[in-house]
Amino acid sequence: MTLLNIAGYRFADLDRLPERRQALTALGLQLGLRGTILLAPEGINVFACGEPPAVRELLAALRTDPALADLTAKESWSATTSFGHWRVREKREIITFRQPGLRPHDARADAVAPATLRRWLARGSDDEGRPLALIDTRNEFEVQAGSFEGALDLGLRSFTDLPAAVQARRGELAGRRLVTFCTGGIRCEKAALWMTQAGFEHVTQLDGGILNWFEREGGAHWHGHCVVFDRRGTLRPDLSAEFDGDLPAAA
Repeated sequence: MTLLNIAGYRFADLDRLPERRQALTALGLQLGLRGTILLAPEGINVFACGEPPAVRELLAALRTDPALADLTAKESWSATTSFGHWRVREKREIITFRQPGLRPHDARADAVAPATLRRWLARGSDDEGRPLALIDTRNEFEVQAGSFEGALDLGLRSFTDLPAAVQARRGELAGRRLVTFCTGGIRCEKAALWMTQAGFEHVTQLDGGILNWFEREGGAHWHGHCVVFDRRGTLRPDLSAEFDGDLPAAA
């Protein structure tokens, strides 16, 4: 496996989106990268695949912007390219949620480290003795591919359905430590912020999402694979691709 894949995001106030899009489009093409960058007033979402020095040069260039200096990315490897093209797109949100009062770039949601969550899962409660409720904020087809043991499946067809689905479970969730999780952190961060603003108590998110869990804790308390939105389809807990090597040729 010789190609480096990264997935990362950062909530930050971004301006001059057309200028940023033009510069990042040119840089990605110059570096021979494939993937997608989403730019929005609320931040950036990055997916890229290429030769390791080229991918790391992209990250270094992004971090020269003070607003993106703390941008982090999860790494995985593949034998063939995971994307067909290089695209940089402007969006209203880097993940569509349609909750206009939510500003994740103002304050980050509380987060729990994978090692701490593993300890909580082993004992069945958080450090204050509250029972856990792991809330899967991904779409239903992603949950079917794999999830944490005992996690709450909200049956979402779209992330925008989450507020109504969580409100319907308010009584069931009362008094519990609520831990939202998603693939790389972006959806569960928005979900945790929204739930806190909506009056839910003891809400936190899994820091770095499932990909960070796989990197640090492997397959502990996990069943199945994790869907990723590129040609690999899903990743195993060792961050290898289920179908790598059988991917279609790059378009």
